[in-house]
Amino acid sequence: MTAKARPTHADVLAAARRIEGHVHRTPVLVSRTLDELLGARFHFKCENLQRSGAFKMRGATNAVRSLPERVRVVATHSSGNHGAALALAAAQAGRRAVVVVPRDARPSKQAAIERYGAQIVSCEPTLSARETTLEDVVARTGATFVPPYDDPRIVAGAGTAALELLAEHPDLDQIWVPVGGGGLAAGTVVASAGRTAVMLAEPALACDAKASLESGILQAALPPRTIADGLRTALGRLNFDILKRARTPVALASEDAIESWTERIAAIMKIVVEPSAAVTLAAIAEQPGIAAGKVGVVLTGGNV
Repeated sequence: MTAKARPTHADVLAAARRIEGHVHRTPVLVSRTLDELLGARFHFKCENLQRSGAFKMRGATNAVRSLPERVRVVATHSSGNHGAALALAAAQAGRRAVVVVPRDARPSKQAAIERYGAQIVSCEPTLSARETTLEDVVARTGATFVPPYDDPRIVAGAGTAALELLAEHPDLDQIWVPVGGGGLAAGTVVASAGRTAVMLAEPALACDAKASLESGILQAALPPRTIADGLRTALGRLNFDILKRARTPVALASEDAIESWTERIAAIMKIVVEPSAAVTLAAIAEQPGIAAGKVGVVLTGGNV
């Protein structure tokens, strides 16, 4: 698979083999209370219990272990989860990582990046600042850029979460995932291979993916105002292409609902998730009936 190729279902299967033993096969939990509250039968893929605390470990591991042996330093930009995942994946493979992090990123996420051994370079909280700072890092260090979402290796690795979920529950009617840069969303579409409807959720304050897919024109990121910090980035071009071809719908969630459902998931399921992971249930709750039948939900991360 080249850096520009659209990933296939076979690439997701190959990624699953490549990352086996380096990531957790996360549990799938159920909740009768949430079923009754939201009117469907939910099966939660708990990537909040993944190594580094988020699904990002899958794509980062697949990308790092796809690189030539001569690559010794990798770099990326991230609000936290991809940076932590890349730091850990690189360390496991005997490589060094440098992560460009917006200065307003959660302190816990910055601490995780450093804990896994990566060097942090701070920047202003805009996509343009991330990209400009990253270019400087690559020029100074000779590092290989591992994108946070817009890369076929990242997409294929992220798709392994849905692959595992469907292996346990092949009769799902829907799979819900949050969408920011779109790596997980695109990976889920590729992994499901048309067998299951993929439904996306996005903060109303960061609704560039919905606007992009409904207009057919890729939109820029909105100002970073949502509490769901992992979803503030713009939809990647590769991922936009995959999601547009699949005509993937996007439901929006308000900030109040995102905050409320972050707390409700913790109270009802006794697990910690971050706001970006709660966006799916927030969107479902605000649009009754949109989730129906047997529904899979990827709880994307637990780094709060």
